[in-house]
Amino acid sequence: MSAAARPPFRLRRRIGRWVLPIYAAFAITFLTLPVIVMIIFSFNSPAGRSNLTWRELSIDAWLDPLGRPGLAEAVTTSVLIALLTTIIATALGVLIALALVRHTFRGKGIANLLIFLPMSTPEIVLGTSLLTLFIGSVGWTFLPPGVLYPLGFPTILIAHVMFSISFVVVTMRARLAGFPRHLEEAAMDLYANEWSTFWRVTFPLILPGVLAAAMLAFSLSIDDYVITTFTSGQTKTFPIYIFGAQQRGIPVQVNVIGTMIFLVAVGFVALSTFLGRRQQNAPGR
Repeated sequence: MSAAARPPFRLRRRIGRWVLPIYAAFAITFLTLPVIVMIIFSFNSPAGRSNLTWRELSIDAWLDPLGRPGLAEAVTTSVLIALLTTIIATALGVLIALALVRHTFRGKGIANLLIFLPMSTPEIVLGTSLLTLFIGSVGWTFLPPGVLYPLGFPTILIAHVMFSISFVVVTMRARLAGFPRHLEEAAMDLYANEWSTFWRVTFPLILPGVLAAAMLAFSLSIDDYVITTFTSGQTKTFPIYIFGAQQRGIPVQVNVIGTMIFLVAVGFVALSTFLGRRQQNAPGR
């Protein structure tokens, strides 16, 4: 193309300035479109059991979000498992990340490999392996040989903590990579012990990362279906309820519960972002 046929530099610069924002807007819209449809159809009043076509605007499902048989028990089980998983996995994951980032010990390479192993293993392989572990004759259980381990709430919790720890450790390692260690050293110089330094200096600085890791663990736990299917037994969680309900028609209440979970997740993201920006704008940073 000759120089005369090329667009003016100012026009090219203006086009280049808008290409990335437009592309980002399309990408975000594409990713959030299913969520937007879920929120819209939570206000639908379908004619039958299936909530697939729009009929009319209604808030009946929001006034009674647990008004389907078995839905309240499934949601309660999922939320309780997700909360316990978040607490246990976040506490263990933060401590593991601190150990891997700040200390050198024998077996550190193997520990790093084992941390990334659940993330790289397909969920169906993890599910079948955990099922074999729980129903096999393992000697460390209190059950006699040949007796099956009862699948249910405890086995789901163990499985969710197992695969959530990996994501918590990875998130916290990224947060600790650029941690200002000189602030801890300054606290030590001012006669603060290790315990006071951690809670007054270290923990407030890594709190946005802790919240992000906790939110990730909660999200992974509350919507897991594959691993939960292998380890649940007769216990029914929210994803398992949805899979069973779709054969008869997914009720509107499922959209309502999903919208609530989405709003809670967005609230955690906003809180983590606010705390992170507050630390960046703090005096002395």
